[in-house]
Amino acid sequence: MAEHEESKQNNETGGDADTEAEAAHEVLAPGAETSPAPEEGVEIEPGDDPVQAEIAQLKDQLLRSYADVENIKRRAARDVENAHKFAVEKLINDLFPVIDSLEKAEETATATEGAQAIAEGVALSLKLFVDTLAKAGVEQIDPLGLPFDPQEHEAMTMVPNPDAEPNSVMDVMAKGYKLNGRLARAAKVIVVKGAD
Repeated sequence: MAEHEESKQNNETGGDADTEAEAAHEVLAPGAETSPAPEEGVEIEPGDDPVQAEIAQLKDQLLRSYADVENIKRRAARDVENAHKFAVEKLINDLFPVIDSLEKAEETATATEGAQAIAEGVALSLKLFVDTLAKAGVEQIDPLGLPFDPQEHEAMTMVPNPDAEPNSVMDVMAKGYKLNGRLARAAKVIVVKGAD
């Protein structure tokens, strides 16, 4: 009976210490050695402690992952914005020939005797059409008399003209258009040829 009480006391006092030591040993990864906690204010070089080196590596990976996620978010937001801005681009491109036809009809009606009423009607329809497209972000490019700009103009031919500035637009065959600041169609122009 005395032995039973003595072993019971050992379990109550020393047994707890053994259990705590075993639990602490189980928490450590297999093969990992215990290292004393760093003193406050002392910097540990990554090469000094493998645990600290791994922590530094994981922090670096976390920061890189966070940066990647932020870049993906920004890229996705930009793609959505562009999708909203340029969703109508195909439709707009299909409407340009209609505008060209209305412009030619206005020119023809203006040049035809007795067709002034028709010319005015076509001009009003054309203006309404162009204004409606402007509300959707379409901007007309009419470069008549301006210097030739290969970014916005397509030279159909070059013609000598001593009265005009060389390399300037002498005539516009078809106006150009921008959709929300991006070129949708280059203006088709005739450029003044410089003197040889």
